[in-house]
Amino acid sequence: MTDKDLRPAWLVRLHEWRVQNVSDKMFLLILAFLVGLLSAVAAYVLHGLINVIVDLLTGRFHANSYNWLYLVYPVIGIYLTSLFVRYVVKDNISHGITRILYAISSNRSRLKAHNTWSSVIASAITIGFGGSVGAEAPIVLTGSAIGSNLGKLFRMDNKTLMTLVGCGAAGAIAGIFKAPIAGLVFTLEVLMIDLTMASLLPILVSCVTATCFTYIFSGNAVLFSFHLDSDWTVERVPACILLGITCGLVSLYFIRTMNACEDMFARFKDKPYVKLALGGLILSTLIFLFPSLYGEGYHSINLLLNGRTEADWNQLLDGSLFYGHSEYLLLYIGLVLLTKVFATSATNGGGGCGGTFAPSLFIGCFTGFFFSRLWNIHEIGVYVPEKNFSLLGMAGVMSGVMHAPLTGIFLIAEITSGYNLFMPLMIVSVASYLTIIIFEPHSIYGMRLAKQGRLVTHHTDHAVLTLMSLDSVIDRDYQAVDPDMELGQMVHKISRSQGKVLPVTDAAGTLLGEVNIQRIRHVVFRTELYHHFMASQLMVPPAAILSDDTPMNEVMKTFERTQADWLPVLDSNRHLKGYISRKRMYDMYRKMVHDMSQD
Repeated sequence: MTDKDLRPAWLVRLHEWRVQNVSDKMFLLILAFLVGLLSAVAAYVLHGLINVIVDLLTGRFHANSYNWLYLVYPVIGIYLTSLFVRYVVKDNISHGITRILYAISSNRSRLKAHNTWSSVIASAITIGFGGSVGAEAPIVLTGSAIGSNLGKLFRMDNKTLMTLVGCGAAGAIAGIFKAPIAGLVFTLEVLMIDLTMASLLPILVSCVTATCFTYIFSGNAVLFSFHLDSDWTVERVPACILLGITCGLVSLYFIRTMNACEDMFARFKDKPYVKLALGGLILSTLIFLFPSLYGEGYHSINLLLNGRTEADWNQLLDGSLFYGHSEYLLLYIGLVLLTKVFATSATNGGGGCGGTFAPSLFIGCFTGFFFSRLWNIHEIGVYVPEKNFSLLGMAGVMSGVMHAPLTGIFLIAEITSGYNLFMPLMIVSVASYLTIIIFEPHSIYGMRLAKQGRLVTHHTDHAVLTLMSLDSVIDRDYQAVDPDMELGQMVHKISRSQGKVLPVTDAAGTLLGEVNIQRIRHVVFRTELYHHFMASQLMVPPAAILSDDTPMNEVMKTFERTQADWLPVLDSNRHLKGYISRKRMYDMYRKMVHDMSQD
């Protein structure tokens, strides 16, 4: 039974009708519309679930005293999430955006079906119970999975699947923040999907659709409200540049600390209850001391963006041990700024599910306020409004953490209608990006894949090598010989071989060497020598050996270095999987470059 036969009859008929009556380009736009709609629904459902859980758990907390339940809720949330992932999902759903990048580069843009819903439930439980992470990465993964699975359902090719994955990610960002331009730019900068004419229109359709339906679902309410107090002036350029540099260094602190914490939790990979205890202890303690770390932290961001007096900003101290001590506001903000990354790492490391998108906005807002308050206290130069610089800090840290200055600029401008601050947004974002790339060449999402050579970039040649599948170019139709096989028997193998070498393997399939057919031509036709030579006497070591997980750019470099025509590929047990032909690999490479350049 074929894969097509496994689909429902109505779906098979629909697919056949579509092929006959609807062009591929038009059908891609239809799918992009559906992806945008479903991404908006997923975002609305997730935020609705989070708000319901938060209201149920914390609705009766008192602002003028600390709350002991902060020590309990986060642990329960992480534990419930880990149980859901372990016994229901039975798959790793963390690092949502990194998983999308991996799917694009190594899995032909194919995401599992459960990714269309599992991250929504897991992150709602985690964040609702206080997990100090964001809902954006889970929704981006959900939207991308919707696009991927819709494409697979209608037998779309790999190139179209990549576009649909981008549509899902863009629609998710556009829907969450009601920011269509930011969704488009996010897909371009973070997911590295080329902005060709073939992909531009579907992604735009998805962004606009998701934004419109989010307005239908939630009205005109915005995630962050902001009202400009004073217009930007050129005298504030030095302060903006310094803020950008500060945001770049804070981004470096965020990335390095996050990776260090993840490495620490990775040591307990096979001990889930140790991870739960460690992560829960760190997270609950930090939230008890600094309630601003509870959940996404958007309430605290709005306090900083909309505060007009000290009394407004002092609301950040509500429910904490600092309540009533307004003189410690700056200290509190500084401590929250430093500990947010530990709270985020403990949430995910302990078994929770969430992303770093919201934490980067949170840290950026606190960084901007902290910087501007210190600037004004010490009267370094012209006065800078704390509200405005809190907004600029959000763009700065996001640009640094994600290596996406355009996303930072347009997202903050769109979600706050802060277009009057476009110039300082650009200054801060660019300064932050230029600072972070000195220390970290890749974003927090792409650095893991970049180390493996699996990160898709906008360089066509590198992107093609990344997207090429090593498995697809392996020739498994080889004629292996035993080391004790005589030359007379090898002649029959040579007559059936399509390659230029005969691999010599033992009984287990382990590669011992290879016989170069061209180099033994002087003895092949001398029948009197057929019983005098064995494979072990004629074999030589291969020019190089490739493993089945070798990145394609390394395969290309190996061929260039050795000038070999054929190279063997071994698995982790050194068993021969097959051979790669240099000619076949280059032919496929040229075809993919040609296809990617058609748009």
